[in-house]
Amino acid sequence: MAVEGGMKCVKFLLYVLLLAFCACAVGLIAVGVGAQLVLSQTIIQGATPGSLLPVVIIAVGVFLFLVAFVGCCGACKENYCLMITFAIFLSLIMLVEVAAAIAGYVFRDKVMSEFNNNFRQQMENYPKNNHTASILDRMQADFKCCGAANYTDWEKIPSMSKNRVPDSCCINVTVGCGINFNEKAIHKEIGGWLRKNVLVVAAAALGIAFVEVLGIVFACCLVKSIRSGYEVM
Repeated sequence: MAVEGGMKCVKFLLYVLLLAFCACAVGLIAVGVGAQLVLSQTIIQGATPGSLLPVVIIAVGVFLFLVAFVGCCGACKENYCLMITFAIFLSLIMLVEVAAAIAGYVFRDKVMSEFNNNFRQQMENYPKNNHTASILDRMQADFKCCGAANYTDWEKIPSMSKNRVPDSCCINVTVGCGINFNEKAIHKEIGGWLRKNVLVVAAAALGIAFVEVLGIVFACCLVKSIRSGYEVM
């Protein structure tokens, strides 16, 4: 029995939210992959809070996409069991996302510390390994930074000559611009960029969780309407 009256509006709004969930799922996967690529470039070893967060974000994104598909099928066919399944799994995803957002905020300094420590370890290999040098140059250019904390980190590298940083530290990169550099002509530390983006991810997860609450409410309303239709029949 098809839903009638106000439930048609609820069903339409649920479709809109399901599309939003699919978009959020793709966004979460993209953010997780991006974060994983950044962290993997510093070759972080072991299962640490910083290295696990991107994996959790990707997993939640994939699961959210699958759950949205189940919800779409349930709403389209007005299937009681599918809608119940959708509401339960969406509630679980919301709880995981809230936990991930809290963990991202709590461990933000831990993530930065891991990133900086591994960045410094790779700096030791900069003059010896062309592959490492290429990775660090790309990261410094992309993130507009110089060293892990700041440009003075390069002074601690024995094989780097005094008053010299990689050319990728320069605001305007030219060959040899890192030799006898001017402090105003080079980038600063990466900490501000990393802190800002960790907080953005945490805020996005909380925002998605709020939208999911609406999805759960609309799903429950539709479930109640479908159940009432079965009882009438």
